[in-house]
Amino acid sequence: MTTILRLFAWLLAAAVTFATLGPAFMRPHSNLSQDGEHALAFVLVGLAFGLAYPQHRLPAVGISVVAIGLLEILQLWAPGRHARLEDFVVDALAACVGFAIAAGSDWMVARWRESDQRAS
Repeated sequence: MTTILRLFAWLLAAAVTFATLGPAFMRPHSNLSQDGEHALAFVLVGLAFGLAYPQHRLPAVGISVVAIGLLEILQLWAPGRHARLEDFVVDALAACVGFAIAAGSDWMVARWRESDQRAS
């Protein structure tokens, strides 16, 4: 299961990287605002990596924030793209929310298992 989660996390990161640096017309669009699309994408990335690497969650948060900053800077050289501090803040906060959701779900599962063991 861990291997599948890790593969999914890295494929999702690759897709988000392509959407961030690739041609704008190839990026998926939704009814959400641009900030909403960014937030959704990076919450999912944070959640995926948070679930895939539970033992290394804190370093993964730091690496993710640095990688998000790097993606934003790389947009300076991507034709038709633009780097904005607002995008970095939204993306980094959204990824952190995803990691927090992963940590919260781990905590809830541990409490549930603990209560099951006490009941038996």
